Order: sequence, then C-alpha cells, then structure tokens
Amino acid sequence: MSELIRPRVLLDGLAYVESPRWHDGRLWFAHWGAGEIVAVDLDGRAEVVAAGPDGLGWSFDFLPDGRMLVTGERLLRHEPDGTVVPHADCGGAEIVVDGAGNAYVNGFAFDFLAGEAPSPGWIDLVRPDGEVRRVADGLRFPNGMVITPDGRTLLVAESFAGVLTAFDVDADGGLSGRRTWAEGLGPDGITLDAAGAVWTHAAKEPGATGGDVCVRVLDGEVTHRVPQEQFGFAAMLGGPDGRTLFVCDADWRGVEGVESALADRTGRILVADAPEPRAGWPGG
Repeated sequence: MSELIRPRVLLDGLAYVESPRWHDGRLWFAHWGAGEIVAVDLDGRAEVVAAGPDGLGWSFDFLPDGRMLVTGERLLRHEPDGTVVPHADCGGAEIVVDGAGNAYVNGFAFDFLAGEAPSPGWIDLVRPDGEVRRVADGLRFPNGMVITPDGRTLLVAESFAGVLTAFDVDADGGLSGRRTWAEGLGPDGITLDAAGAVWTHAAKEPGATGGDVCVRVLDGEVTHRVPQEQFGFAAMLGGPDGRTLFVCDADWRGVEGVESALADRTGRILVADAPEPRAGWPGG
C-alpha cells in the first residue's frame, strides 16, 4: 500500500510551469507562456532571473560551472555577464547535464499543439566542446530525463508510451542497452532520489476525481502518492537537505485550450516532504 502525502501551495498565479531545477538555494523553473525563467525560495518569494524563449516546449539545465543551457530551436548558453551565446547547433525540448558537462537533449519532429500525428523522438548528446551526436531514437514523445549518481544510467520519460525507459551510458557518452524501467504511468518531468526511486506522474486512480497524482516509483512499484487538483507537468527534489518535493501543475484543457489556460494563470508550484533526498542529475 502506497503512502499518501498532502502537498501545499508554494507559489500560484503562474502560466504553465516546467523544467524545475533546484539551484543556488532556490527552485528555478521555466515559465512557459511568459518567456522567462523564474526562481523562488522556500518562503514563496519569486523573481525573474533570465529570459527564455517564447511559447512552450523548452527547458534548461546548468553546466558544472553554473552557466545555464536553454533549449529551443538552438541550444543557447547564458554567460555570467548576462550575454547569451550559441552552445551547439542542436534543437530540442528537455535537457539534462551530467557532472562532466555532457548535455543530453531530446526532441521530436511534429507540432503537438497543432494536432499533427506523432512521429518518433530522439536524444542527442552535446559534448562540452559543442559536438552533437544522436545517441537514441524511436522514442514515443521523450520528456523528462535523469542520470544516476554513478553516471552510468540515463532514464527518460516516454509520455505517449506511459513508461520510464533506461539506457546504459557508455564511456563515450553514447546510450545503449535500452530497456523498460517502469510502466503503467503518465510520465512527464522526473526526478531521482538517493534510494534509486523516481518521482513522476501517473494516471488517475480508479474512481478518483480532480487532478493528477505525482508518484514515487521504486523497483516498479508506487511507494508514495501526492494528489493534485490539476495536471502535473514536472517534479523536482530540492531544498537544503534535498527532501523537499516540488511539483509543477496547471489546468490542462487540451491543445485547443492552451491560450485560455495561459491567460487564466492556473499554474502553481506545490511542495511536499519526501522520504529520500535528491540524487544524480539534474543536480543542485
């Protein structure tokens, strides 16, 4: 039997909220529809810390030296003096950067919001020198990614397949040994804890009303559940001891209702106490 954890609201009145990262003592997140990156502390004090692309479908992460990479039509790098420069000729959506500065960027070649038929997605490896190499393909809407603390396994959410997929990370950064890590989910953005469990999202339980449910999955089993009133976009562990779970949610009205949902500012950051601290990458 899984344990139920009730969340509380840290910040609301947002558009769509994605790509949460615990960094430099605050939670940073992509504020889709507002074209900005926002940081919020544990008291709910928020500020815009950088500009992001217009529209939806982009994310960010940090290099080991603290510089930020932002996805979009090209992978851009934010320098300490505030300038923004190209990092690699690589377009994509979600990103995770490992401890050596290797960036894994995933993407897909269809317009989800326009209702185009899905086509397989991919993962590209971007080395610190900007070299780009495709390391995985055939993914069904790749979404959030994490890398284990030993750097040897990458997990990716395949949202349209309802599974978490694992890859071995080879010595040259390539991915091999593709396998199903957990199934029966509705995974989006994901985060990893020190026990090897992943926090992600799952379909509503039978008979449930209201919104989504964020779940902790260990060895294929759900151990904890965090109920939400709205659709879950992503989760991230952070806080001073890594045991604060941050959940991004908003009212998802389907592709035809995106503009109204953005205008109504239903996006929120929820927080809950987690049983284990964050591990691996995205890091702190």
